[in-house]
Amino acid sequence: MSSKIDPDKFRVREKKKVVLRDWATQIDPLHPSKEHYKEALQRHVEEMQHLQNILYAHNRYSLLLIFQAMDAAGKDSAIKHVMSGVNPQGCQVFSFKHPSPQELEHDFLWRTTLCLPERGRIGIFNRSYYEEVLIVRVHPEILEAESLPEELVDKKIWKHRYESIRGLEEHLHRNGTVVLKFFLHISKEEQRQRFLKRLDNPDKNWKFSIADVDERKHWDDYMEAYEECLSATSTEHSPWFVIPADSKADARLLISKAITDKLKSLKITYPRPSKAHLEELKAVRRVLEKE
Repeated sequence: MSSKIDPDKFRVREKKKVVLRDWATQIDPLHPSKEHYKEALQRHVEEMQHLQNILYAHNRYSLLLIFQAMDAAGKDSAIKHVMSGVNPQGCQVFSFKHPSPQELEHDFLWRTTLCLPERGRIGIFNRSYYEEVLIVRVHPEILEAESLPEELVDKKIWKHRYESIRGLEEHLHRNGTVVLKFFLHISKEEQRQRFLKRLDNPDKNWKFSIADVDERKHWDDYMEAYEECLSATSTEHSPWFVIPADSKADARLLISKAITDKLKSLKITYPRPSKAHLEELKAVRRVLEKE
């Protein structure tokens, strides 16, 4: 089953212009049944768990996973299901909402930089610094709260922010942080259907607000912002994946496979003890055996 799951087909090539209407939101199912889906995802989860243990012990790399999407695209559930087998001690999740007054007093990368994963760990950003070239671009009035010098708020501000983001991610790559970015690509109709399901389910009413409907009015503006963002910031070392998200099951399989593929490509291993350490272990064994 895993042989059919090829996330590389959905990776945005560096310097490739993205036109989202050319990218699928729905694909042929990667699983013939719900049971097959669960089995495939479980295999990915178990493999990720094994690789995470090695990542933690190896302690040279860290992994940063970034999730961006329109509302109801399934970011939360993808993180929940894909990362279900990961040891919480080696993983941390941050969800970035409206910036605080303190955060607004710093540059737009400051608050997320504070949350980057340590060596050996997996960090997950549920939304990220990319909000600063997405929602802020669609609602430029937000820039007023950032108190930037007036001469810097011009037509080049988005180009400059893309450059800052690429620079940050290149810096992370040079220092051992692997960055994978997932845009969960949902259709406007599928979002509408999921909103209706939330309204019909009392347990999910809390996830819905009238602001979600207001944002749908800006759908085309968001698609344009995403297109420019994905085109400008997908690189060889920090790629974007445009994940078809009308099917949550297929999205989870593609995301989990992309993560395990990347971890395997690092060719990390458990640390080998030094000769002195091996001698020390032998001495410990002798002591324990005599007790």
